Amino acid sequence: MSLPEVLLWQQLRLRPNGLKFRRQHPIGPYVVDFCCLTSKPAVEIDGFAHDTAERAARDTIRTRFLQDNGYRVIRLPAVQVMADAVGAAGAIVGCGAWPLHHPAGGPPPRAGED
Repeated sequence: MSLPEVLLWQQLRLRPNGLKFRRQHPIGPYVVDFCCLTSKPAVEIDGFAHDTAERAARDTIRTRFLQDNGYRVIRLPAVQVMADAVGAAGAIVGCGAWPLHHPAGGPPPRAGED
């Protein structure tokens, strides 16, 4: 793991807000830096290598795959994590608290009612 990943893992492994994060977790053909299987944020720490056009195109395909499989992709620049790992973890936890969908407000309509 890179230094930004280590710093972030020190925060996420404490299970903030009761969320259990995994590191280097496989999802399909990809391995994400961190994810929580219950609320489904997939966290990627992007270093300078992600600034190239070729890498950006691959990241777009990867992001689309993860989103298609129910994950909310959170990309954080490595410099941001290095500057404030606690704040970065707080932002991730905040995103993890948002549900991917909202339940309907009430029971479904009865047959014949629309």
